[in-house]
Amino acid sequence: MPRTVLAMTALVAAAVAVTAGQAPALEVLELRPNFYMIAGAGSNIAVQVGEDGVVVVDSGMQASSDAVLAAIKKISPKPIRYVIDTSADPDHVGGNERLSKAGQTLFTGRTIGLPSEFQGSAASILATENVLTRMTAARPEYPTAALPSETFFYPRKYMYLNGEGIEILHQPNAHSDGDVFVFFRRSDIVVAGDILDTNRFPVIDVARGGSIDGEIAALGRLVDLAIPSVPIVSREVGTSIIPGHGHVFDQVDAVDYRDMVTIIRDRVRDLIKAGKMLEQVKATDPARGFKGRFGAATGPWTTDQFVEAVYKSLVAPKS
Repeated sequence: MPRTVLAMTALVAAAVAVTAGQAPALEVLELRPNFYMIAGAGSNIAVQVGEDGVVVVDSGMQASSDAVLAAIKKISPKPIRYVIDTSADPDHVGGNERLSKAGQTLFTGRTIGLPSEFQGSAASILATENVLTRMTAARPEYPTAALPSETFFYPRKYMYLNGEGIEILHQPNAHSDGDVFVFFRRSDIVVAGDILDTNRFPVIDVARGGSIDGEIAALGRLVDLAIPSVPIVSREVGTSIIPGHGHVFDQVDAVDYRDMVTIIRDRVRDLIKAGKMLEQVKATDPARGFKGRFGAATGPWTTDQFVEAVYKSLVAPKS
């Protein structure tokens, strides 16, 4: 069994179950003394705590938001200051309104001269402009309080809270067109969102700007950000990577995942160069060798859908 799976098994054994009404039980996993992951609310949720308050990355499904908030309050009595969205997917932003309203921004409307996004008392919701665009266009509509109140369009945004630098790094056209990594530098944790899904092949949402080349570029960036447990490998330390779904990865795991996705991309690309159409590409089974670990014949994201998304993003006109 890989050592990351063993480590996660140990964490799960010590997990704190939190329930609220009909919401599923959550697992709260302590990854660092000041850093936690909440699993079971849709997407994985990261929680950093300290003297400045609480920073949350992704908010899970709306139906789980009360349970998530209860779990955060068990972790720390400090107010939530920021909710950072890694994408516009409903299982990542569904709890935005609940968590934001339960928090408190670092600034208030009483401070003269602050821009409008800092007005009010709720915690700030931070995301790329494309996430705001997607959420604004969604039907049914999201309430205004669930929408990002602070957005950016450039490659890197940063802040310094709870004694560490936090980098929000835009990864264009990967899973979608609004993805970010959130890198907590002192904790040495990267929250990867749905660019990394340790349960399945990555979801490439071509309709929302995703592409296989952008996905591989983002995975390469993730590998570069993380540091493995070398030279003393027996310590089993190094950068922890929180995926959108599934168990925590380390840098070596991320390398294997990137290489797997690259191999499949290269197989499909070579078949396209040979003149093969989509159904012919599927017939060659380009994901062979990896389906046992990441593939699915049924469910919300099948191997067939992944191969089709790879194909479509490779044949799409380049802008």
